[in-house]
Amino acid sequence: MKALSSNERHEEGLIQFVSEHAGAKMLAMTSSFPYFFIGRIIKVMDDYVILSVETTNVAELENREWHLHIHDIEVFYIERDGWPAIPDLKETGGDG
Repeated sequence: MKALSSNERHEEGLIQFVSEHAGAKMLAMTSSFPYFFIGRIIKVMDDYVILSVETTNVAELENREWHLHIHDIEVFYIERDGWPAIPDLKETGGDG
């Protein structure tokens, strides 16, 4: 049996970690449009995170299910007990 490469081990670890936090809120940043997503992890399917997106930088893309490829996620944060919450980034109007 062929040993896993460093990249394959990293991907498997990431898939397992995200899978263990299904139902939690996640902030995922990507290098391509629309750049960031905030929402609840529904599940992981193969190497895709199924996310119920609450917030992104394009309002028309919010409140729907997104399938994010693990390879496209550059940075992520998952809310956990005892850790800081992801702030609410929805626009509420105003002068700024």
